[in-house]
Amino acid sequence: MARRFGSTTLLLLALCGLTFAQSITIQLKHGTDAERRTKEQLDRIVASYDLSKYTFTHSVLIDEKSIPHSHPVLTLHTRHLGQDDLLLSTYIHEQLHWFLDQHHKQTEAAEQELRKLYPNPPIGYPEGSPDAEGDYLHLIDCYFEMLAARELMGSERAAKVMDFWAGDHYTWVYKTVMRDEGRIGSVVEQHNLFIK
Repeated sequence: MARRFGSTTLLLLALCGLTFAQSITIQLKHGTDAERRTKEQLDRIVASYDLSKYTFTHSVLIDEKSIPHSHPVLTLHTRHLGQDDLLLSTYIHEQLHWFLDQHHKQTEAAEQELRKLYPNPPIGYPEGSPDAEGDYLHLIDCYFEMLAARELMGSERAAKVMDFWAGDHYTWVYKTVMRDEGRIGSVVEQHNLFIK
């Protein structure tokens, strides 16, 4: 009986200190202090959240001289040191590009529908992507990013993150996603783009 009580106590202690095991490999491009600290921050974030639903590639590169991008290797910069919500959102954003690549036909069909709804998106920084195709892709990616942020951080923190992005980069894209969430969500659902 004492043995059973001991096992239960250990189980409760383990649950209280629950961390999420994610099989993600994080490499550093230059090995600088900022990259190392960003890696430590991302390691902590990954251990703190269940990101299995939003993990589509398992290799991450931290490169302080690069703009975040998804391919060929998911790459993050060091800009968000000490800003966990922004780093998490950026990480999820780049992971979602992998998801959309894995669902290319549905993504392409949804983009065609979005072209009808938004025939003249702004091109170029800070409002949009380098081309219209990128804007349509980012309407979908940023829509899913917003939903993921709400799920992981809660509505209040997610709203702060989205407001930050709406004044930072892809400003038209983020503002449109926040304003037309229902409309974009309908397009995404119509083309069977679901993250399970």
